[in-house]
Amino acid sequence: MVTLKDIANLTGVSTTTISNVIHGRSNRVSPETVDKVNAAIKELGYIPNMSARSLASKNSSLVAFINHVITGNDRNMLEDPFHSTAIGAIERTLSPNGYYLMLRTVKTTEELLSFLRNWNVDGLFLTGIFYDEFFDALSSCDIPVVLLDSYVRHPGICNVGLEDFQGSYLATRHLIEKGHRRIGFVTPKLRDGGVLQERFLGYKSALIQASIPFDESVVFEYEMDTEESCQAAADAIACHRDITGLVASADKLAVGIMPGLRRHGIRIPEDLSLIGFDDLPLCSLVTPPLTSIHQDMQKKAEVAANFMLELLNGSTPSTPNIILPVSLAERESVRDLNSR
Repeated sequence: MVTLKDIANLTGVSTTTISNVIHGRSNRVSPETVDKVNAAIKELGYIPNMSARSLASKNSSLVAFINHVITGNDRNMLEDPFHSTAIGAIERTLSPNGYYLMLRTVKTTEELLSFLRNWNVDGLFLTGIFYDEFFDALSSCDIPVVLLDSYVRHPGICNVGLEDFQGSYLATRHLIEKGHRRIGFVTPKLRDGGVLQERFLGYKSALIQASIPFDESVVFEYEMDTEESCQAAADAIACHRDITGLVASADKLAVGIMPGLRRHGIRIPEDLSLIGFDDLPLCSLVTPPLTSIHQDMQKKAEVAANFMLELLNGSTPSTPNIILPVSLAERESVRDLNSR
């Protein structure tokens, strides 16, 4: 293993000076010496001891992406297209700035506190956060925190969100404009103060504005993490053959129920028009291609990563809560009843 002494022997520079170069304290060293040390590091293949650097600087250069979206199974968080896209974009922004991204699923407050005790992370990204005991523990952390898609607010904590209400409003309004009057809504379990609730309220608002009575019996709450749960959702929807339009709170759920609907002989869009939310790449791959509410997940993750870099540099973002716009991406899963 190459050591600082090996670099010193090659360059004729003291180990203290070499340490200053490695730890970024180049203002104490001449540019010529910095170049000489870096050339020797490259030639010898020296790899710094990150643990030692962390102890010396009290910074680890580690930022954690914490998944707190709890489902009824132990599926890999990277199977979720949102998480995989967000993580990739965040890593691409952090890496050139010298930070490393750690991934972790944390289910309880105790697990969060244990994680923070055992890992000297410089900052946290989190999803799926509500006003609860977990958030109380999170808000007491003395490190930068950036949330994605949360409706909690706290001084010093940044959030990057979406026009969730407006998105479902647009989807429902689109169906209404296409002549649909009996419109259902399918979603994972609703919870006060969350993204899904906002999307549900947007759907409900569009109905009321169009003088269409809201009917709770055509609101279907089913998880989207297994084939069985998606089939159960399709079974429930199939019992309401009078529904001509359906708004799903997520593309993953919309796509998940399509095979189950076909098993019941329900054709999309001939028998049932369907709109998703998120505009994932898979929307263009299914048959028929799925109309969806578009969000720029790449942009969302980049904004979150830049928030984190500002906080890590000791700055306070001028706008700590940013809500990104949505739009309707039309494909082939909606039938125009006006043309019948």
